[in-house]
Amino acid sequence: MLKVDLFNQLYYNIYRTIIQRQEGIKMEKTVIELFAGVGGFRCGLNNVELKNDKVIENGNWNFVWANQWEPSTKSQEAYDCYIKRFGEKDASNLDIFQVDKKKVPKHSLLCGGFPCQDYSVAKSRSKSHGIEGKKGVLWWAIIDTIKAKKTPFLFLENVDRLLVSPAKQRGRDFGIILRSLHDLGYAVQWRVINAGEYSEPQKRRRTYIFAYHKSTNYYKSLKGIAASEIIYNKGVFNEFKTTEIEQEFNVINISKDYYKDLTDVSDKFKFEFYNSGVMVDGKIYTSKLKPVDNPIKSLRSIREKGTVDEKYFLSKEKLKSFEYLKGGKKIPRVKPNGDPYTYAEGSMPFPDNLDAPARTMLTSESGTSRMTHVIEDMKTKNLRLLTPKECERINGFPDNWTDTGMSDKRRYFMMGNALVVGIVARIGKAIESIIENEN
Repeated sequence: MLKVDLFNQLYYNIYRTIIQRQEGIKMEKTVIELFAGVGGFRCGLNNVELKNDKVIENGNWNFVWANQWEPSTKSQEAYDCYIKRFGEKDASNLDIFQVDKKKVPKHSLLCGGFPCQDYSVAKSRSKSHGIEGKKGVLWWAIIDTIKAKKTPFLFLENVDRLLVSPAKQRGRDFGIILRSLHDLGYAVQWRVINAGEYSEPQKRRRTYIFAYHKSTNYYKSLKGIAASEIIYNKGVFNEFKTTEIEQEFNVINISKDYYKDLTDVSDKFKFEFYNSGVMVDGKIYTSKLKPVDNPIKSLRSIREKGTVDEKYFLSKEKLKSFEYLKGGKKIPRVKPNGDPYTYAEGSMPFPDNLDAPARTMLTSESGTSRMTHVIEDMKTKNLRLLTPKECERINGFPDNWTDTGMSDKRRYFMMGNALVVGIVARIGKAIESIIENEN
């Protein structure tokens, strides 16, 4: 197995060297976007504007391919929105597992907001006794792509609970991700970022992951630099300023010296990941960071100023429903075994505080639920739901980005699934500088 790994590493390094030296070819700022949704990565990396329904890309990234497929519905509104805005020339609407990864265009950066799933793996029953992951888990589509295309850089996003799942074996899922990248020759940096703490109008916590191959100049430039120095001063997330160390490092080694393969990681690995960290040569360093105080961008700042359609305002019945849902309550309930207990939940601000960022927006934003935002209308002072345009603003998309023929309910859904564009833009600037230094 060791000989195979060394051969693969040697092959990769030779491959990269030949490609870069051929006729003075430089590493281009080319991108593919997996699980593209309505184009959050592209909007962020290229500082996209929408003027008179025309898309203007102000950035330097060339998006050479994108894939978006929603398996749970016949309609493909996210894909339809993507091609409405960016065109369908380089876009794919196939199940990613049906895509021939060898035919994916060459690229220097792979982006993807992949979902948090059960990443457990096991020994294959085939004669080769290889490793297989759960079917349909989209992480393995990323792995298949970088194996086929020798991708030098990855920029990924996931929910913050990725670092603690599953509950019965905390840290296992992220451990599987890190080990699978380590096996392919990557180092990794990550940071959990609450967008509302960095002057975005939404308290949305997400895990951002940047991976870079050993063959890159960037990897070599960090060789020998202490993990703490990478996390606090030299890493890709340095733009997001933090205070001094809040907690000492937690350290573990996930290489083959400690876990023989992915199955071993899946069965045995358990670890407390903090909100930032780095993995180099299989050694994981993680630390808890606290952001410095930044200016607040409030819900008030993105509120529509003009006349809002009456359909977004609360009827008397809806108002009563929201008052109950958002109020404190104690409800007698019975466990499956027949034992009684009391379900309790505290009250929450009603209506939402306009002088704070929005809470995390969910895909159910259009419904009558405890987590739906209710705000005071600027013009009438009456209570109403957020409009789809306000939801786009909360995530940093151009106004009316998802106004492409889908219903309001689906527009809310898209924004509940979307990236915070401003965070992607800030990380993207650091990645752009890194790729420029590859030449």
